[in-house]
Amino acid sequence: MIRISTIFIAICMVLIAASFGMLLYGVAGLNTTEAAVVALAALTFLILYNAVSMRLRDRSDVGGQIADLSRGTADLARQIAEVGRRMTAMEVRLIATDTSGQERIKALSDEIGELGSLLNELASSIAAHEDILASAPPSSATKTFSSSQAASDAPRADIARPIESSKPIEPSRPASTPPTPANVNNAEMLVAVKNAIEANRLDIYLQPMVTLPQRKIRHYEAMSRLRDDKEQVLTAGDFIGTAEAAGLMGQIDNLVMLRCVQVLRRLMVRNKDVGIFCNLSAATLSNTSAFNQCRDFLDANRALAPYLILEFKQNTFRHLGPLESEHLATLKRLGYGFSIDNVTDLRIDGRDLADRGVRFMKVPANLLLDQKQLSSTDIHAADLSNLLGRFGIDLVAERIEAERSVVDLLDYDVRFGQGFLFSLPRPLRPEGTTADVVTEATQSSSPKSEKATAEKANEPVAADHPRVTGNAALVRRASALT
Repeated sequence: MIRISTIFIAICMVLIAASFGMLLYGVAGLNTTEAAVVALAALTFLILYNAVSMRLRDRSDVGGQIADLSRGTADLARQIAEVGRRMTAMEVRLIATDTSGQERIKALSDEIGELGSLLNELASSIAAHEDILASAPPSSATKTFSSSQAASDAPRADIARPIESSKPIEPSRPASTPPTPANVNNAEMLVAVKNAIEANRLDIYLQPMVTLPQRKIRHYEAMSRLRDDKEQVLTAGDFIGTAEAAGLMGQIDNLVMLRCVQVLRRLMVRNKDVGIFCNLSAATLSNTSAFNQCRDFLDANRALAPYLILEFKQNTFRHLGPLESEHLATLKRLGYGFSIDNVTDLRIDGRDLADRGVRFMKVPANLLLDQKQLSSTDIHAADLSNLLGRFGIDLVAERIEAERSVVDLLDYDVRFGQGFLFSLPRPLRPEGTTADVVTEATQSSSPKSEKATAEKANEPVAADHPRVTGNAALVRRASALT
C-alpha cells in the first residue's frame, strides 16, 4: 500500500508544476501549449529528483543496517566462543573428578576385599581353636586346681553346716542315674550337638496355630529338637547357646528349613491355605557363609514363599546390624514374610516392622492380659491388633493355656491363637508324613495322653485344663485332611 507521505509529495509536485505553468502563462506571455509543456517538464524534473533522493536515502539506510548486523554477528560469535571455552573447562573438570572418584572407589574396594579376607582367616582360626579346645581333654593343671578348690571349700562347708542344719536336706540323686541334658557341661553338649547333626538326628515338632474363635488350624510352627547318642531329647533351650557359640546354628537352620519345606509341600497337597513358621537364629543372619546357603535354598523354593514364614526374636530385630539388615532385605526381596516371637514388651513401631517385611507378631497371652504392663507400654493391649492391622501385620496370642484367656483375648480382637490349650507340639519324624501329625493330634483327645506326650517331648504341661474345644478343632482338621 502506498504511504500517505508519498501521495502528499506527488500532490505537491503537481501543484508546483501547475503553478509554474500558470505563472509563465500570465507573466511571460506564453501561450497555453507552451505553458503546459513547461509545467510538464517541471513536473518530470521534480519526479526524477524525488526518485533519486529516495534511492540515495534507502541506500544509506541499508548500509547502516548491514553495519548493525555485522556488529551483532561479531557479538554473537564472541558469546559462542565464551560458552565453548566454559564447556571445555567443565569437561576437563568432570574428567578429572571422575578419574579421582574411580581411583578412590578402587582403593576402597581393595581395602574391603582385604578386610573380608582377614575376617575369613580370623573366623577360620577361631573355629579351629574352638574345635581344638572342645576336643582336648582336661589338663592336669585344671584337675589340680579343681581338687585344691574343693579342698579349700570343704572347711567352708563344715562351718556353714551348723547354720544350715535347720533346713531340710534333700535326698541325693543315685549315682547310677544318667545326667539330664540340662546338667551336662558345655563340652559334652557340644559333642552331643555335633554328633546329632552328623547323624541327622534332628526332629521337627509341629504346634498348630488356630483362628479365634473358630479354632481352625491355619498355620504350624516348626520346633527343632535334637537326640543325643542315648536318644535323649535336647530342646532348643538346651543346645541353642552351645550351637551358636560353636557356629553350628547355620547347619541346624538349614536342616530345619529343609524339613519345613518338605512338610509344607506335603501339607499343600491337601490344603493350600496352611503355612509353616520356621525359626531362624540371629547367628545365621550374621554369618555370611551360613546365610548364603539359606538364601540359595530359599531362592530355589520361592514358589513356597507366601506359605513359609521366617521367625525371629524381638531382641534380634531390635539389634540388627548393617550386615543383618542387608540379609533380611535380601530375604524380603525373595518374597518371604517374617514373624516376631519372644516379645517382652509392647513398645512396637508397626510402620517400621511392616517396612522390614514383618507379617505376624506373636505376643504371649499373659503379656496382653496383664494390666500391670499397661503403664510401661506405648499403647493399650486392646488397640494393638488394630494398630498392627493397619500395616498388614496379624497379631498372634501364644502360650494360651486356659479357656478364660481365650474369652478375654476375643475382646482384644486377636485373630490367631497358639498354646497347650489347642495342642501340644507333636513330633514329626524325618521319614513321617503330615498324616502322622494329624493322627497323633486325633489320638490325644484325653488329658492323660496329653501328659504322656508332654513328658516324652520334655515340655511342661499345665494342670488338668478342659481341652474339649481344642481337641474338637484338631478332629475337624484331621477329617478335613483325610
